[in-house]
Amino acid sequence: MTGKLKVFVSSVQKELEDERVIVQNLLNTDTFLSAHCTPVLYEFEPASSEQALEGCLKSLDDCQVYLLIVAIEYGAVDGKLSMTHAEFKRAKEQKLPILAFIRGDRAVRREKGTEALLEELDGDGLKYKRFGNVIELQKEVRAACVKLLRERFGITPSSDENEIAQQTIEATSTFESQLPRRLRWSDLDHEVARRLIAAAEGRATETLTAADLLAGAAIRGLVWHESLTGEHYATAAGIVLLAKDPSAIFPQCRILADAYRGAEPDGNPGDHEDIRGPMPIAIDRAIAFIDRNTRHPMRVVGLNRIRVDEYPVEGLREALVNAVAHRQYEDGGRKIMLEVFADRVVVSSPGMPPAPITLANLRRGKYRPCSRNPALAQCLSYFHRIEERGSGFRRMRDQMLNHGLEQPLLGSDSGYFQVTFPGPGENIDRIRIPEGRLTVTPAIEARLNERQKKMVARLVSGDKLTSRICEREFGVTRDTTSRDFAFLMELGLAERQGRGRSTSYVFGSRAS
Repeated sequence: MTGKLKVFVSSVQKELEDERVIVQNLLNTDTFLSAHCTPVLYEFEPASSEQALEGCLKSLDDCQVYLLIVAIEYGAVDGKLSMTHAEFKRAKEQKLPILAFIRGDRAVRREKGTEALLEELDGDGLKYKRFGNVIELQKEVRAACVKLLRERFGITPSSDENEIAQQTIEATSTFESQLPRRLRWSDLDHEVARRLIAAAEGRATETLTAADLLAGAAIRGLVWHESLTGEHYATAAGIVLLAKDPSAIFPQCRILADAYRGAEPDGNPGDHEDIRGPMPIAIDRAIAFIDRNTRHPMRVVGLNRIRVDEYPVEGLREALVNAVAHRQYEDGGRKIMLEVFADRVVVSSPGMPPAPITLANLRRGKYRPCSRNPALAQCLSYFHRIEERGSGFRRMRDQMLNHGLEQPLLGSDSGYFQVTFPGPGENIDRIRIPEGRLTVTPAIEARLNERQKKMVARLVSGDKLTSRICEREFGVTRDTTSRDFAFLMELGLAERQGRGRSTSYVFGSRAS
């Protein structure tokens, strides 16, 4: 097997819009299936000048698996057959593996054309599975795909992958796959979409065309196609991630941030922000809120002067991403809460972790990842460069310990799941300097002579230097000090202030 199998998803579009998006999200987010399969939904293919049926069959010809979902309606008839029925016949002609799923039992009354399609399935001896809801559909689709990969290619999921898949399907909320007709593709923030698709596909943002953006958002379950009007609308997940103000549609899509002067909440926070906007951007604004309401001592290490954060930024980002990705969106009355106290930072998310995850196994670090909003979780992991979805709490713990602080505390309060980051308190010196933060690296330091190292050490300590000071202290000429300062500025280790006789130099903010 070379490359991923393209799985063509075939059904009556309007009747089975929800099921199509659910199957697409499953193939995209399941750890095992996403490594070996990619869904193809014809309405998400680039526009073609060919007739609809011809273009659809051409797309099908490029696929290796045909996945059929049937309910009651037969679909619009062009000639003798509906498009779905024509796709089914083409899949048989191409001798593709056919995975068929029927909604409802035999007693369900279906349109005449649909009955004919099912009779043809029976007559061909093709096996199919029945389902009653989207949970059952996901289980049956995954089981069929796993069986196909095992029998045709000898590829099997691990026991962990199977357990994670089962738990995720059971926990999956239908919220993110809702197909509201509220916001068109043109209403969304395309710059946020550009950053998201570029990160997900490992491409430069400037190389993405408008068609690339739409296709990339569609394949990730963020937009859907209304077959009658030809319009593309945002799914619920697309509204959360890409709407300019998701709270205009879903009021719960906000982060309420408060910063208090002491260790207890009061009615007069020192800083407050009601953060709205595409949730990837809202997370960045929440990080900026914490930054401006926490301490940032300066440390001198060798020839370096480093600004240190009171809390590990990436640990805080993990907590906020988890809150957005895994919260209970069905609770429309509550928002994510961010509280900054003098001695801690608390992130509160509506709803407890989905079963079977418990606070006890989260605290022990013994749990398998499970998300009620897998499409949101995947897109946010791309956007915020967070890898290994599901191990976020372990990373938060490691980041806090490496920062010189105690590990985060996991708890609950009034139906909120809370992550508390204990701060350093009065002992700010316990904070460790993160690796990779040295401005003056050994390679740069090796380019400096002894006099220049002493000059940088003075600048790092906060002193201002002038040519006259250096001439006097180091016994060199004005030309020598001018060359020294020019070299230090070239390396980003010095910045010039003032002009003429008022010229002085301070430590630079970067090194090249």
